[in-house]
Amino acid sequence: MIETIATANAPKALGPYSQALKAGGFIYCSGQIPINPATNAIEATTIEDQTRQSITNLRNVLEKAGSSLSKVLKTTVFIKDMNDFAALNGVYAEMFGDTKPARSCVEVARLPKDVKVEIECIALA
Repeated sequence: MIETIATANAPKALGPYSQALKAGGFIYCSGQIPINPATNAIEATTIEDQTRQSITNLRNVLEKAGSSLSKVLKTTVFIKDMNDFAALNGVYAEMFGDTKPARSCVEVARLPKDVKVEIECIALA
């Protein structure tokens, strides 16, 4: 059985996809960008604040699914400028704490709404 996960505490999907799907004991989260779901706007301008908002959005989707950041197994981070890697890592480490999921990080030419970062994850349900 596949369960669609949707919460008002994270941005609505910008296209034909779900915030997350829950199946087989796992949660597959779509990429989150730094949209503040309360205002539906991108308010954060620095890589640190955009990373914080993106991970907060992921956390809110995971919590709606009955999970948490501590159950994340793998993340994929899309970053617009690899020069921001160290600053991103600082916020990432702060927000994930002792949890150190497997991770890929790739620099991309462009992200939705021209943000600096997008993060997706797979977690245990």
